Amino acid sequence: MFSLSSQKKYWIFNNEQHLNELRKKQNEKFQETHREAEDNRLDYFLDSSEERLLLKQYEIYLNDFCRRFEPIMPKCVVGTSFQYFKRFYLHNSPMDFHPKEILATCVYLACKVEEFNVSIGQFVNNIKGDRNKAMDIILSNELLLMQHLNYYLTVHNPYRPIEGFLIDIKTRSSLTNAERLRQHIDDFIEKSFFTDACLLYAPSQIALAAVLHAASREQENLDSYVTDILFNGAREKLPLLVEAIRKIRLMVKHYKERMRKMFCDDDLEIDLQANSANSVADVSVLNMSH
Repeated sequence: MFSLSSQKKYWIFNNEQHLNELRKKQNEKFQETHREAEDNRLDYFLDSSEERLLLKQYEIYLNDFCRRFEPIMPKCVVGTSFQYFKRFYLHNSPMDFHPKEILATCVYLACKVEEFNVSIGQFVNNIKGDRNKAMDIILSNELLLMQHLNYYLTVHNPYRPIEGFLIDIKTRSSLTNAERLRQHIDDFIEKSFFTDACLLYAPSQIALAAVLHAASREQENLDSYVTDILFNGAREKLPLLVEAIRKIRLMVKHYKERMRKMFCDDDLEIDLQANSANSVADVSVLNMSH
């Protein structure tokens, strides 16, 4: 139950400013620790915004790796992998722990926690390069990752609430063929992985935002379902919910624009969906030979 979970207690934060402060703190801590060894050369270090840029790039790689994984990876594993990756780098600097290695370890641990039964041998078959080296890296980092997550490994993803909303909409709303919302919902949730929504909002709020977004894409309106059915008798909670839904939808709407600003010059664009054969996310970032 999310309301009683470690996720709500330890991994949901008040606002984006709090998240940025945590990231900046880790960056400053790393620089302070290593500055003397580098003769106080500030140009040797990444600043906090550069670290964020680097980690956003690796989030694209993470999503692409999960897309291409064989056997096909359940959605919950992808969601849990992203949560682990984001949580780890709230309290660590990518200058201290290479994102390539942490990325692979996050996905492997998520497979275990979500009971997606793949052996370490099957897992590294999805990684190019020296697979024995990859296996050693992942297994040696697994305990480290769990320690930095404070062993809070259970993740509540939006997928279960989404199924609940769809069943309820089919049962109690006037919307016909609710299944046509599913593709738009999946697209919305995938985009949300590239934002900090999972660190700021409950899975049920993200799920409802996805459902309302999907309905609007299908030129349907579910406002009366939310106000008259879903929150009938609890209207005092509606203003906070409406504001949360609005912010989540804005985060997802503007994620591509934000990432283009981070990654692209005027004459350079990046395929954030990682669908193209020429996409930056198709680079074999998980080549463990390097």
